[in-house]
Amino acid sequence: MEPRIRYAQTKDGVSIAFMVAGDGVPVVHPFFYLSHLQLNWTNDYSGQWMRALADRYQLIAYDARGNGLSQRGVERYGLEEALCDLEAVIDKLALDRFVILAPLGHGGAAIRYAIENEGRVLGLILWAVSARTKSLNRALIETLPMENWEFFLQSVAQSANWVEPGAVRDYVDLLRQTMSRDDYRALARGSMGGLFDFEDLLPAVSVPTLVMHPKDFVMVDSEEAMHIATLIPDSRLVLLEGGSTIPSGDLLEPTIEAIEEFMSELGVGDDSATVETGDAAFRTVLFTDVEGSTALTDRLGDARARELLREHERITREALKAHGGTEVKTMGDGFMASFSSATRALECAIAVQSAFAERNESAEEPIKVRIGLNAGEPIAEDDPGGRGDLFGTAVNVAARIAAKAKGGEILASNVIRELVAGKEFLFNDRGDTELRGFEDPVRVYEVRWSEE
Repeated sequence: MEPRIRYAQTKDGVSIAFMVAGDGVPVVHPFFYLSHLQLNWTNDYSGQWMRALADRYQLIAYDARGNGLSQRGVERYGLEEALCDLEAVIDKLALDRFVILAPLGHGGAAIRYAIENEGRVLGLILWAVSARTKSLNRALIETLPMENWEFFLQSVAQSANWVEPGAVRDYVDLLRQTMSRDDYRALARGSMGGLFDFEDLLPAVSVPTLVMHPKDFVMVDSEEAMHIATLIPDSRLVLLEGGSTIPSGDLLEPTIEAIEEFMSELGVGDDSATVETGDAAFRTVLFTDVEGSTALTDRLGDARARELLREHERITREALKAHGGTEVKTMGDGFMASFSSATRALECAIAVQSAFAERNESAEEPIKVRIGLNAGEPIAEDDPGGRGDLFGTAVNVAARIAAKAKGGEILASNVIRELVAGKEFLFNDRGDTELRGFEDPVRVYEVRWSEE
């Protein structure tokens, strides 16, 4: 399911399109020029990069002014305007602590923001950035698009080094929808307005910085990355084989590995809280329930039963924290949680069952938990006590599916199965299932989580 497109207003009155996907530490990613968030998300080339980030962090990506779904027809785009775009998205989401991932053209704005807001920026990741106009391949970036726009788009697409038939043609079709030549002319003029001239700012950067660059990138030579890294105090330089504008294909794995290592050094891994964005448009809802909890209390007594339920709470909360889940509420013998990623939700469910299976091997009293998942657009409201809650059909279906599970099972709706298609999850079809309170049956699948 595609993340919802939202808008932020800059202080100079420009509408900036952005999306939020995934859970974890927020990563603010001004997207590559010639971008269109909606099309980039679904495209094989750029989409794998976006989804890789969203699977690990809370990706906050946006189209710069003049690009994609953001306001077109801008008259100027320089460093100040780029900074306005970045500030608008950060302020719209009221972000407190986050990482900025800036590609070519966005480095100056990211560095300016980090210098001026040192306490809020956890770290900077710079990808194929140029801090000096003289380091740019200006014939490719400025002259060619003015003389032959279509050939320029072909050149950008071919830089991905695809071999699949039709892939370049498809990406050129995407690029045609990202920006007009007139908007690009404004951007090219902006290169004189500081987009690529911020060398003097580099020594003032005091936040941890990762400088990455593909060695064969035709727009900026890798020597520029080395120059930037020498001027930013205590920065880390990673040069990668390849030349693609977006780190996808063969570049994806080494790039993600470098980012993960950098994030680990920052201390912002799984324990970093996802920022609440106020967007509960599409969520994956997970329910847990301890099988036979009433009989457990009758047999063991209140004190011992409560001790076991506290174990359930501890194990479940640890899994939620590790996988970026949000605890909505606990019902004594069960949890309701939500995720912005179906992948993370399934991984969490498997982690919960695996943890209980390991515990039960040596425990005198086993705890059997059933789990149900569904995804949709729940209604977010505060309960009478002022605590956030989720309501609606998506929630009710998840609860009813959980009730159909046996202890140790994970059941999921067909919506969940489709959302994680292509991932390494295994399902057994349990067929159309009657759910209490629903007229039509729901297709339910068992998630195969055990190696047995």
